[in-house]
Amino acid sequence: MAKFRFEDLEIWQEAIRLAAIFFRIADEMEKKKLWRFADQLRGVGMSIPNNISESTGTDMIGEEKQLLRYAKRECYEGANIMVILKNESYISLELQIEMFDRLDVLSKRIQAYSNSLKR
Repeated sequence: MAKFRFEDLEIWQEAIRLAAIFFRIADEMEKKKLWRFADQLRGVGMSIPNNISESTGTDMIGEEKQLLRYAKRECYEGANIMVILKNESYISLELQIEMFDRLDVLSKRIQAYSNSLKR
């Protein structure tokens, strides 16, 4: 079976793990009829790994780096959503801190990976 290059990237693997957490939180938001929060969480959860995987499908370094910038920016969007959810008492402080830490590390690793690409 063919294997895609992105499957070996640790940044993609972590993005997939974070997506699962975003999806679980989204499920909880839906139970509370907070549809917009659920939609935003699923969007972020999909966008980060999608942009990383899409970046590996181009032969143009500039395009690859642009897609990685999108993925990095989505980390910040996810962190912002965590602030709002915590401020409204929809998630715990512990979950917010965990997600902040993981999103911060992932955004830095995405940047480091982007910097490692040949110009």
